[in-house]
Amino acid sequence: MSFASLYAHWVTWHSLAVVSGLSIYAVTSHALRQRRHPSAAIAWVISIALLPYLALPLFALLGTRKVSVHRPKRLAQNPADALSFGADSVGKFQSLAQALGAPRASTYDRLEIHEDGRAARDSLMSVIQGAAHTVDVCTFLIGGDVLGKELMAALIAKAKQGIKIRLLIDGMGIYLGGKLDLKPLIAVGAQVQLFVSPWRSALPGRTNLRNHRKMVIGDAQKLWTGGRNLAAEYFLGDHNTRPPKAAWTDLTFEITGDLARQAQAQFNQDWAFSAQTSRAEEPQLESNAPTSEVRRAQLIPSGPDQMDDTVYSLLISSCFSAQRRIVAVTPYFVPDTTFLMALTLAARRGVKVDIVLPLRSNHRLADIARHAALRELALAGASIWMFPDMIHAKVAVIDDELALAGTANLDERSLFLNYELMIAFFEASVVERFATWIETQKNLTTPYELQRPGFLRELLEGMVRSVAFQL
Repeated sequence: MSFASLYAHWVTWHSLAVVSGLSIYAVTSHALRQRRHPSAAIAWVISIALLPYLALPLFALLGTRKVSVHRPKRLAQNPADALSFGADSVGKFQSLAQALGAPRASTYDRLEIHEDGRAARDSLMSVIQGAAHTVDVCTFLIGGDVLGKELMAALIAKAKQGIKIRLLIDGMGIYLGGKLDLKPLIAVGAQVQLFVSPWRSALPGRTNLRNHRKMVIGDAQKLWTGGRNLAAEYFLGDHNTRPPKAAWTDLTFEITGDLARQAQAQFNQDWAFSAQTSRAEEPQLESNAPTSEVRRAQLIPSGPDQMDDTVYSLLISSCFSAQRRIVAVTPYFVPDTTFLMALTLAARRGVKVDIVLPLRSNHRLADIARHAALRELALAGASIWMFPDMIHAKVAVIDDELALAGTANLDERSLFLNYELMIAFFEASVVERFATWIETQKNLTTPYELQRPGFLRELLEGMVRSVAFQL
């Protein structure tokens, strides 16, 4: 057979592979209602067109972005119901959050915002040690360090007392925290689940979907949550490791009451999904609707289990409705075009926009990718503040009426791919407590220096931003 004939056969088979691959992509995306970010969709189409033999297996492994295909029903069924939320910005936020699938705003009894890593550690151990019936832990990673070992010892001790222990750890995160032996915990009767293991998952296309939620729940009454993973650097550091782990600045808090029971329901759903069992039953909550009580907050889950990109949508809506200030802390800032536009437009119409970032984070690619957005924000009149050390907190304050705190970073991975959990607070005094915490960190920062990049730097930033969705 001549070279021309071989080449003709190869072109035919390659064309068939490309057409088949693009058809599989289109049919799968339509059937599963995968509303991908434009950059991700373009990347998949180009990859399949150029390298179908490599791109198709990767698409099968990583291609699913949403596992929920059912849009939640709106809870306000008629105009009279909608009026019960009120016409103010808080009522509108709660109504939109419910329309996006979040539970109703609920009451809580007590909120403790941790001042530092020691307070966070003491609160964490108090929730575990004070439990009389159940302890449920959900985390991205557990460190094989002094904090991880202390946590394991506390859980083992409670399991020996007959307390029901469940530990849900991300299937990829378990490899990132260092070597930690979970066998002693399992040996005393605790249940341990890996959330979508990248090596043994029976869930096709979902290997890239990571559980970034952090919850420690005692007796469905106390909730410990926020930005901290369960490793030493998120608390007090560890000088016994090589190299030593310095303590990062982070934000967690403890909350009690009905909101903790809603978090328990979310944990039960995540556990059932990870274990591939039937959907967990929702516990009956005392609060059925927002009332005039001042202590109200709203659980905002976001991720592949939600039909919409909940936190992302609420952030954009809040940016457009902000009147006075938008203040945020995040370790990684890689916004998409729409979110960046919402922030820059807010700054241009006179809203005070302040973003606090680490001077250098633990993800070098995210640091490179962020500069184009930072330059655009600075030119629009926003203020960017560089924290001298690693700051891992995730919190945003809008005007005097809304504080969003929890696990979601202001980057495309958190807002579009990860399972995340934020809590929205509405009481003015509580919002100001979070704003004061941010201001305390801002006092340690230096202003961002706006510099025009050279050609090579701009080229590098563009190349890194092309994969920003996967950072």
